[in-house]
Amino acid sequence: PSPNMGRFLKEKKVVILLTGRYAGKKAIIVKTFDEGDSVRPYGHCLVAGVERPPLAVSKRMSKKKIATRSKLKPFVKLVNYQHVMPTRYSLDVTLDKNKISKAALKEPVKKSEARKEVKTVFEKRYQEGGHKWFFSKLRF
Repeated sequence: PSPNMGRFLKEKKVVILLTGRYAGKKAIIVKTFDEGDSVRPYGHCLVAGVERPPLAVSKRMSKKKIATRSKLKPFVKLVNYQHVMPTRYSLDVTLDKNKISKAALKEPVKKSEARKEVKTVFEKRYQEGGHKWFFSKLRF
């Protein structure tokens, strides 16, 4: 990419993953690595996304049932820029960059902690309402 080209893959931008296990899933960019590194010599980004979105709830459901159906399953992953499709949306959430990092993905214990962090942040945001599109299944 040329240096005068605008960078549109920025942090907090909502993207849709195009390949692999999470193809068609929505995620937000946590950190970008435009230059790449020794292991991945191409532009890539660290994303946190929703593997399984919350289910629909209605007024007549019990509090317990609503709590159960409001859970979501997150994922954290490093993805090549070629394999993400940017959307016009941004999700303003503050994720702890110390817990969610490249180093954290290498160790299983830290990776599960990173996932838990994403889960709590996303579920809290879902409870607050708004960003309905991000927390829904992609229909296509």
